[in-house]
Amino acid sequence: MSLFLIVALPFFGALLPGLMNSAGRQACAGLTFTVSLAAFIGLLTNLPAVLAGELVTARVDWIPSLGLNFTLMLDGLGFFFALLILGIGLLIIAYARSYLSRDDNMGEFFTYLLLFQGAMVGIVLSDNILLLLVFWELTSLSSFLLIGYWKHLPEGRQGARMALTVTGMGGLSMIGGMLILGQIAGSYDLSVILQNRDLIQADPLYLPALLLILLGCFTKSAQFPFHFWLPHAMAAPTPVSAYLHSATMVKAGIFLMARMWPVLSGTPEWFVIVTTAGLITMVIGAVIALFKHDLKALLAFSTVSHLGLITMLLGTGTAFGAMAAMFHILNHATFKAALFMSAGIVDHEAHTRDIRRLGGLRHLMPITFVIATVAALSMAGIPFLNGFLSKEMMLEEATHTVLFGSHWLVPALATFGSLFSAAYCFRLIGHTFLGPVRDDYPTKPHDPGAGMWFPPAILVVLVVLIGVAPFLAEPFVKLVTASVLGEAAEVPKAYFKIWHGLVPALFMSVAAVVGGLLLIAVFKPALRLWDAAPRPEAKTIFEALIAAVVALAERLIHGLHNGAFSRYGAIMAATVIGAGYYAWATGTVGAPTREMQDMTPMAVAGWLMLAAATLGMVFLHRNRLMSLILIGIAGLMVSVGFVFFSAPDLAMTQITVEVVTIILLLLALNFLPNRTPVESTVMRRTRDATIALAGGLAAMGMAWHFLMRDAVTGPISQFHLANSYKGGGGTNVVNVILVDFRGFDTYGEIIVLGIAALLIYALTETLLSGPVRARLLNRKPDQPRAGDMHPTMMVVLTRVIMPVVLMVGFYIFLRGHNEPGGGFIAGLVVSIAVVMQYMASGFSWASARLRYPYHGVIGAGVLIAGLTGIGSWFVAKPFLTSDFTYVRIPPFQEFELATAALFDLGVFLAVVGAVMLSLESFSRLARRAHVKDPEHPMDIDPSRDEPQAAAVKEGV
Repeated sequence: MSLFLIVALPFFGALLPGLMNSAGRQACAGLTFTVSLAAFIGLLTNLPAVLAGELVTARVDWIPSLGLNFTLMLDGLGFFFALLILGIGLLIIAYARSYLSRDDNMGEFFTYLLLFQGAMVGIVLSDNILLLLVFWELTSLSSFLLIGYWKHLPEGRQGARMALTVTGMGGLSMIGGMLILGQIAGSYDLSVILQNRDLIQADPLYLPALLLILLGCFTKSAQFPFHFWLPHAMAAPTPVSAYLHSATMVKAGIFLMARMWPVLSGTPEWFVIVTTAGLITMVIGAVIALFKHDLKALLAFSTVSHLGLITMLLGTGTAFGAMAAMFHILNHATFKAALFMSAGIVDHEAHTRDIRRLGGLRHLMPITFVIATVAALSMAGIPFLNGFLSKEMMLEEATHTVLFGSHWLVPALATFGSLFSAAYCFRLIGHTFLGPVRDDYPTKPHDPGAGMWFPPAILVVLVVLIGVAPFLAEPFVKLVTASVLGEAAEVPKAYFKIWHGLVPALFMSVAAVVGGLLLIAVFKPALRLWDAAPRPEAKTIFEALIAAVVALAERLIHGLHNGAFSRYGAIMAATVIGAGYYAWATGTVGAPTREMQDMTPMAVAGWLMLAAATLGMVFLHRNRLMSLILIGIAGLMVSVGFVFFSAPDLAMTQITVEVVTIILLLLALNFLPNRTPVESTVMRRTRDATIALAGGLAAMGMAWHFLMRDAVTGPISQFHLANSYKGGGGTNVVNVILVDFRGFDTYGEIIVLGIAALLIYALTETLLSGPVRARLLNRKPDQPRAGDMHPTMMVVLTRVIMPVVLMVGFYIFLRGHNEPGGGFIAGLVVSIAVVMQYMASGFSWASARLRYPYHGVIGAGVLIAGLTGIGSWFVAKPFLTSDFTYVRIPPFQEFELATAALFDLGVFLAVVGAVMLSLESFSRLARRAHVKDPEHPMDIDPSRDEPQAAAVKEGV
């Protein structure tokens, strides 16, 4: 089966459980099981190639320019982890079917589980580190959903947030490390990176990359000091805990360390950091686990300890250490999943996980007792079980490891950790299952149905089978080890066997088991000592750190983001000015290469008018109507400037935009006071004036610099001029840029324009449906209004010019591809014509004659523009690639047909719809309760009013 399909199956399958939820628990679980089984079988179809030492690959170029390709590879290591993920996933699905109650949403649970499963499979099969990072973050998000599945439990929500915070932080750091690694190797493909060990380790950026990557691995695999999040994730349902702790989430960091072992290991930095972190985690996790009373908490800290064990083995940098790590990953997955499912059975049947309330369960739950006991003894390292074999290999490696110049430090700590590991395993067995039957269980426990005990029983069979016949696992473990080592080392020749003679590892193992038994014998006084001893609580420290960060953020936000636009503008402007000054002061400025042009009287007059309008705005801005007039003058002079510099398209656009915005702003000013009150202090106004002057001088200096010097590189306009007709079929370069070269930008702009209009409409609807509506309807003008608000002359004039303006707009639209014009300008011209109808005859009269809603006009414009762009796909061209041809229809002359005209039509409709919807929204707010909506287009009409007056007079 294709690797793409193996990765995709869980993601596609995640769509199905929610749909099957109403069909019943069996159908929902069965469908989920079938999806995972299909991926599992697909993985097994590649087993012959993996056993033959082949590298199975699949590749699709995604974003080649960024080095991001959908590249997958399957070797021994990837197969091993995918086998664990999918194989144990099948058992978890079967177990969850019986474990979850009828009140739990099974469709939601299995959807999250399949998303998580797909993300994990994606990690272990990725051959591109950027793709791996995508799947890495998906595991953090999906595990957040799984851990917080029981939303009604505060500890579940807290555990999910903690896991996401810690692993997300590590993921961000790992992104940086991976990017550095890719830059060093010159490729983001893992298969290439793994071949450049010497290049990477010799690079000065090796250490930063190593630290960042290890930070991501340590947070994911709960290594000290990030170990605290994993035990709090136990608030999730037991199937989730069993899956996370045995085969998936926490093994992701271990997998990545194993995957990167050929290029990152073997240096003093790797050895010290990884080995030390693993040893500390191993010991701390084991000690804390012994004194936990919650079964799942005990198992969670035991997972932390065993992850530290594996990390320490990978940190040694030896081939034997790597092989021992791979073997223990296999063994840990089997006995830890079985133990978590056994703990779930106890909780499910006894309604408690508190060891202090348990005991004697071997008589009431014999099947569960056998499963849990065998798995726990394996974790303790008892002979003839698989855990013993990998623990012996770990102790053997420890005896040959010298850390900080000490030959005994690593063996002593490894033995100490193994002693506590044996002790908590013996406590789990003795305090939960041994002893007399109690009469105060919350609910009398009993063995569940086969649906719950059969999945862990399968794993226990593997525990025993590997323990008594390790040679069965040896070839596969060595195959996986070969993939880990790559070309950096050869696979050790050591044989997997139960008896290796009287070696130091055997004596260390015996000491650990005997010490564990003795520790259990004195557990009560040890517990009292533990409870009395002062010790830092990682959760408390984490919560205090989060609280401190939140408090700091609040102070910064309240100081900077206080809602005052003047402060935002001042900070931004000061920052830009400061950065610009630094660039100017530390850079070099060449001599001018151009001469200043002669100043014509017209240019000087225009500049003086523009400067006068700008200065008038500064001193008269509190008069809102005067401000609007001055803004109009400034806009008009900018338009004149465009004409002066031979930019008719820009001039037409500026003028039409100016007219529309002035009308809309006049409507808005109708609801505001005539004058702006003085609210800022003299000090603030002085500050703002200083910043404004500095910014203006800086902008003037920059403009002067660029106008007086030739460009460093050739302007892009040369490309547009050369390809406007050849590529876009038009001689109006500005229009071709809008509808072809930068068509995607234009498409985004009309979408934004439509969204802005819809937001204005939505705000208007909110105002008119709330308590503000009464104030709007009952407001009274502060000045007398004209009695003839819809004068006859204006009505007649707008009716006369309406068809003329529409014809002009149509003409501007058609000529836009080759002459100044286009859909945007035409849309504004037509909008002005329609706006004039509203102004002449009023909102009610005009809106009553509206045949098409403006929402639909906006939607039609965006749809037409989008479909025009999609049409290019059917001829294997990029989105919005235009085409054109020439046709002749007698008796007309030959003329051009361009697909860009359809796109321009969409722009035209979107502009008209957005402008008119905004106008209509403001007009609706302007209605008043005591003013009757006019029934006629004009207030005074002699042909209508005089006959009525005569009839009234005759009647009198």
